[in-house]
Amino acid sequence: MSIFDQLSGGASRVDGLPAERVCSRKGCRAEAAWQLLWNNPRIHTPERRKIWLACAGHRDWLEEYLKLRGLWRQTLALPGTADPKGGD
Repeated sequence: MSIFDQLSGGASRVDGLPAERVCSRKGCRAEAAWQLLWNNPRIHTPERRKIWLACAGHRDWLEEYLKLRGLWRQTLALPGTADPKGGD
């Protein structure tokens, strides 16, 4: 993260998604193919959606993490990526 990212409140974004499209799983630098939409109903309005990106290998793990906490809302293919298999 650069000083400019810190000042702007986060990494650069394109179409509401992070400009750098890598998996959100800690330590993973693989190209993301999925977007996991979630929100925390205790602090977010019902229509608000936060986005985690997932590679094919971590999609299930990240989904399960969010589902167990009641935060997961929807999983969508990431626009502009090759057709990922096993979509919702």
